[in-house]
Amino acid sequence: MKDKITALDLAPAELSEATKAYFAKCEEKLGIVPNVLLAYAFDETKLRAFTDMYNDLMLGQSGLSKLEREMIAVAVSSINHCYYCLAAHGAAVRQLSGDPAFGEIMVMNFRAADLSARQKAMLEFAVKLTEQPDKIVKADRAALRQAGFSDRDIWDIASTAAFFNMSNRVAAAIDMRPNDEYHAMAR
Repeated sequence: MKDKITALDLAPAELSEATKAYFAKCEEKLGIVPNVLLAYAFDETKLRAFTDMYNDLMLGQSGLSKLEREMIAVAVSSINHCYYCLAAHGAAVRQLSGDPAFGEIMVMNFRAADLSARQKAMLEFAVKLTEQPDKIVKADRAALRQAGFSDRDIWDIASTAAFFNMSNRVAAAIDMRPNDEYHAMAR
């Protein structure tokens, strides 16, 4: 019997054909249906809200590259010690960067990675927003602008960090477990 993906006993809902097709597309592209999607499958409305926001933030138009958005996910998840997101998004950083060691250092301590000034500014902002949101001030946004980020980019950095803070807290609360496959990806 497969291990449970969360500590909760929530029966999957009867999923729409569109959601079944989305899961099939995940299986085709990733080789898995991510456990986070299966965890949300007890309520299709919640699943759709989660996937719509995730897809917009992580795959939509942005001045941030897909790698930069995944780096934010990993930096935030590292601060929050989110096992699920570190496994899943650490794999994405390894894949997108083409550098397994870079993915590992990002998971362990992004400050030890060889990052550009732009990336450092972005991640320090995301971490400050995670640890001390009440301490974000004008100078923090000015530092991002100085590093080359537009106001739209600042919105995207903040939204990505906020989304992963929410996701990390849900994953912790329900003891969400990553798919085993993530551990071997892009190594």
